Amino acid sequence: MPLPRSLRPGIRRFCLLAVLLLFGGCGGGGPEPSGRDPGGDDEAVEGAMGSPTQVARSPEGMVSAAQPHAAEAGARMLEAGGNAVDAAVATAFALSVVEPSMSGLGGRAQILIRLPDGRHVGIDGTTQAPATYDPDTAERASYGYPTVGVPGVPAALLEALDRYGSLDPATVMAPAIALARDGFELLPGEARRHAAELDRIREFEGSRGVFIAESGRTHEAGALFVQPDLARTLQQIAEGGADAFYRGPIAEAIVADMEARGGAVTADALAAYRAEVSELVSGSYRGHDLIGLWLPSYGAITIQILHLLETLPMDEFDEDDWALALAEAIRVGYLDRPNQSSAGDAARLTSKEWAAERASMMRLPEVAAVMGSAPRGRDGDPDGGPESLPMTAIVEGGHTTHLTTADASGMVVALTQSLGPNMGSRVVTPGLGFLYAATLGGYLGRMEPGERARSHISPFMVEREGEPWLALGAAGGGRIPTAIVAVISRLVDRGMTLEDALRAPRIVPDTPGGRVPGDPDAETAVAVEIGTGIGFQPEAIEALRSLGIDVDEVEREGAFGRVHAVRWHADTGVWEGAADPDWEGVAVAPGGRP
Repeated sequence: MPLPRSLRPGIRRFCLLAVLLLFGGCGGGGPEPSGRDPGGDDEAVEGAMGSPTQVARSPEGMVSAAQPHAAEAGARMLEAGGNAVDAAVATAFALSVVEPSMSGLGGRAQILIRLPDGRHVGIDGTTQAPATYDPDTAERASYGYPTVGVPGVPAALLEALDRYGSLDPATVMAPAIALARDGFELLPGEARRHAAELDRIREFEGSRGVFIAESGRTHEAGALFVQPDLARTLQQIAEGGADAFYRGPIAEAIVADMEARGGAVTADALAAYRAEVSELVSGSYRGHDLIGLWLPSYGAITIQILHLLETLPMDEFDEDDWALALAEAIRVGYLDRPNQSSAGDAARLTSKEWAAERASMMRLPEVAAVMGSAPRGRDGDPDGGPESLPMTAIVEGGHTTHLTTADASGMVVALTQSLGPNMGSRVVTPGLGFLYAATLGGYLGRMEPGERARSHISPFMVEREGEPWLALGAAGGGRIPTAIVAVISRLVDRGMTLEDALRAPRIVPDTPGGRVPGDPDAETAVAVEIGTGIGFQPEAIEALRSLGIDVDEVEREGAFGRVHAVRWHADTGVWEGAADPDWEGVAVAPGGRP
């Protein structure tokens, strides 16, 4: 029995906040594997995901991103003879124009690249506290000038392009410049996110100039959104490179604004900023190689959760027990979140030995018969009480954006960039046109001088027998690793197609207040997402209630991580791209149009 049509709007989803009486996990009905030929034509998926462009296939390469104009910008680079890095950088700059609520020049980025020869490299462009920043005397704030750190996105994107791209910055940035200069029709989701911050945007002169229309309110969906200041800033970067941003006229405007309004960013801090080489972390899952990035990315936690799942026969579980096992693996994996600090921690957290030790803490009575042993909590305690769990940070809404690209040579890029919360600090320097990320002032916890911000960002790749198999990442704060793990397990353990894996319900230990796994309150609550068009049936909801679970149906959008992925089908020689149906993104192949 399908969900009623009223519960299946184009890009919306619903979730259940299920408060459990005994255990921190619950089941979720999801789609059975479709059996659809992943190498077939796009007509096979028309109507299945709201738009045929949310799934695309091509032997020439692929771009999957959160906004149509941005994905098209990347695909145009592939058509022009560029590689996957050219496509990724073009897409990322375009996203800074068409999705400014989620990312931009003032934000942070993490980039994972697979080179055509099979090597992997990472680039860290995370926002940073200035060397002169004093966390003891700095103003505490959740937005505004006190939260602004040194931006990393321009440095990271241009470093990737310089080292691994094949086209020049002017060519790669041309689509973003044109979108800012000429404008584009604002999509409904982006318009809603601007409107949600109206009161805070009004507090800052530069922000009012960009986001407030003549009506005194933010621009409505469908309006032509023109950003001349941002177009000029992008043009300066295209002509002058990173120096224009960090040491030239843009830097001068940033510093003058910060000095006048109490910001911490200085000329020296900007001039000293560099994109850094990221440390890679690796693991394996049922014959597949896993590649992620160490801090300030959360690749180690993502790998650890998959290693925990590997201790269980996930392919033998029904959907409910699969969901319960996933929820428990996520909960236990997040216990190590405060323990990430050194390279030694990276090796330990991504080791199979550590996963085997931690696996004893998963509480799985429903699957004990399949496991062949009784589940145990911490130190053998079957309940694993809340007093044994460390506190973790609060999830900061459904922010961030992710894109994935690939080309015919086998080069693949997974790139995640963020401003922090919706519209970041809400601050725009007059005349520059871009928002700064929220970094300092306590938003991401205590920041020491020169420290780079840690976040849940986790660009990720899965390979098999030395060939690409899957590249992905997600947006959504603390639910980024959980969304990535859910998609990988559905592909590997449940045999789903990529599009079905992105549509299927996701599971994450949670509380109605929105805390990440590992919070003591997460012992008694989970959240379960309903997919678009398929997923939880009314009977499944009633079954949960019959087990003593208090189920509230709550409308949400993009709350469980938004995945944009590319998969390689070696048997057919085809790249498959899929965009999360819970957002406004698309997958675009060279020669295709969103």
